[in-house]
Amino acid sequence: MSPVELAPRFFFAVAVILLFCRLMAWLLGRVGQPAVVSEMVAGVLLGPSLLGLVAPGVQDALFPEPLYPVLYVVGQVGLVIFMFQAGYAFTAHPITGLAGTAGAVSLAGIFVPLGLGVLLVLATAAHAPVVAEGAPLGVTAAFVGVALAITAFPMLARIITEGGHAGTRYGSLALASGAIDDVVAWILLAGVLATASGRPGPALVTVGGAVLFGVLLWFVGRRLVAVLIGSDRLGDQARLLGLVVLLFAAAWFTDEVGLYAVFGAFSVGAIMRHHPRTDRMVATITPVCQIAFLPLFFTYSGLHTEFGLLGQPSVLFFALACVALAVVGKFGACWSVARMRGEPKSVALRIGALMNARGLMQLIAINVGMAAGIVNATLFTALVLVALVTTLMTTPVLRWIARREARSPGLLNTKDPMLAVQSTADRT
Repeated sequence: MSPVELAPRFFFAVAVILLFCRLMAWLLGRVGQPAVVSEMVAGVLLGPSLLGLVAPGVQDALFPEPLYPVLYVVGQVGLVIFMFQAGYAFTAHPITGLAGTAGAVSLAGIFVPLGLGVLLVLATAAHAPVVAEGAPLGVTAAFVGVALAITAFPMLARIITEGGHAGTRYGSLALASGAIDDVVAWILLAGVLATASGRPGPALVTVGGAVLFGVLLWFVGRRLVAVLIGSDRLGDQARLLGLVVLLFAAAWFTDEVGLYAVFGAFSVGAIMRHHPRTDRMVATITPVCQIAFLPLFFTYSGLHTEFGLLGQPSVLFFALACVALAVVGKFGACWSVARMRGEPKSVALRIGALMNARGLMQLIAINVGMAAGIVNATLFTALVLVALVTTLMTTPVLRWIARREARSPGLLNTKDPMLAVQSTADRT
């Protein structure tokens, strides 16, 4: 299919994707699910799991094979902008005085599900076809462990801010823990991908590239940002151009060294100084990302998700075990460590519920794994199920905790006025 023939297919497919995502956002919004969750579900439904099952001819016509790379690239643009916004939003949340508890919660939320994921693959690999052809068993096991350890920090930030949880103790702790969790998990993922290559060269490039990127960002990137924001000689368009060039350059560099574009985008957002000019730039590029580009990433993921594979008993067992271990490992570990650190039941339960959401970050990870040849269709589908279930359950669990508090006021942490205000709001 030539580019001239592909262009109209692309435009029509994008129109269908955006309208369907909006419909799902309206439907799931009625039960309190955030828009990003709706886009995840919409992407899966447009793939072979539903549309390809009931109308395979329509799906093939709507999403021909040559269209996949285009959806991937445009979706990556949305992803990069989204991660930049997440990095910028993260620095707006103070975490002073929470480092000890946040670090303990994060480490437990990483290494417990990681260990459970590794054990699951080692125990079931002989029975379920989850190891990609040519991929070592140990690499697959480590990848699944890291995928289960990831927390969806960008989605976590949106749930906390849009749900009115910002400023509460549990909201601040979850944000801090989620940020640490994602940084560590992505470093571990980079290590797994380097190991999968079977050569020391890529691993050295990744480590060296990460160090070089950090140095450049700290000594050069921050100065460029200061000029972009502080110079009165630049107009809004020049500032925006400079930001986009810096953002895409960082995404290119981190992608080239094996850290992937999301690292560079998040890092650039994190070094941006909060200022009205920066706020205007973020407000300019964010709507285009959320409305037009990011849904294409979800659709690309959905086109590789085949829930029909779960018809095999061994695969279904593996997928359900993944979901169960993901919830026990993340929710259970974060809740129990928060309690051991002296947090009240209400705070610990909310931290566990928030940290349990995998969402977008796990979808990014498994797409990276598929591109690297570590993830096959069966494993991809099982891990998408984990991302969907753990993310969909976040809002209902938070509501359940609020109702539980309303029935048992003694569970409320009266020493934390911000928590008291939030719980009162939840009951009303």
